[in-house]
Amino acid sequence: MTQRALTNAIAAIDEVILGKGEQVRMGVAALLARGHLLIEDIPGVGKTTLSHALSRALGLAFNRVQFTSDLLPADILGVTIYERQQEQFRFHPGPIFAQVVLADEINRASPKTQSALLEAMEEQQVTIEGVSHPLPQPFFVIATQNPGEQIGTYPLPESQLDRFLMVISLGYPDVSAERSLLHGDNRHDLLQQLQPQLNSSQLLTLQQQVQQVQVTEALIDYVIAIITFSRQSGAYPVGLSPRAGLALLSAARAWALLDQRDYVRPDDIQTMLAAVAAHRLRQQQSSDSNSAAQIVAPLLELAIP
Repeated sequence: MTQRALTNAIAAIDEVILGKGEQVRMGVAALLARGHLLIEDIPGVGKTTLSHALSRALGLAFNRVQFTSDLLPADILGVTIYERQQEQFRFHPGPIFAQVVLADEINRASPKTQSALLEAMEEQQVTIEGVSHPLPQPFFVIATQNPGEQIGTYPLPESQLDRFLMVISLGYPDVSAERSLLHGDNRHDLLQQLQPQLNSSQLLTLQQQVQQVQVTEALIDYVIAIITFSRQSGAYPVGLSPRAGLALLSAARAWALLDQRDYVRPDDIQTMLAAVAAHRLRQQQSSDSNSAAQIVAPLLELAIP
């Protein structure tokens, strides 16, 4: 029943985001794997629309934060204020306290503000004035980022990039999808009509099922070979970290579950490799010169056990 509801949710999102079935599935996989998603692309291709559609179809509470150069960490996390009538300090939660948080144009904020997300994304909590506040579950950050050469952007530090399980790009729609887009209803109206197909409890169950998807020893060896090659081949300035290996396995498990399988195949790992590994391997100064597929191409040439 839950699996059917998940299939219905993906189909509903596909009605809003035309011609981007794989990217939609990757967004859902990132959530099921308990990771976070960064969408890199030019303005106007549907990054924000995809974020809204994911939250609505999956039945999750949603907050959007527009990142700007003057945004402060407290604007995201919240602030503790002294209330005279109660004669005590009270914490006022910021917009981070939602199940889906859209960090829109994240690279337009300063590095200090970007780093405010680190604890939330890693530990599912926020610490203010020495007090830790747990975040709602499930908790999913979707960030959008404009190309680095655009005016008024700050590069994301490596520690921030590493917190994203996957980085994807939507790209332009194909001719057929664009024709349907031009002839069809307004995307905003379709979003308002989008009905939840799942609830939080079902999503938490699905996240647990992802962890139970089987991975053979041979596939573990395959992931180790990928990681080892990235570190020792000299093809990359910095190899994949242990966290990257765990991320790749989690993403592959989620992809298998979306395919209604309880085991991972080698092609699951290969499908997720670019989205999981490319942003962890590329040099910041050349981040826009090579596509994700080009970056991981040497890794895909490794023999499968």
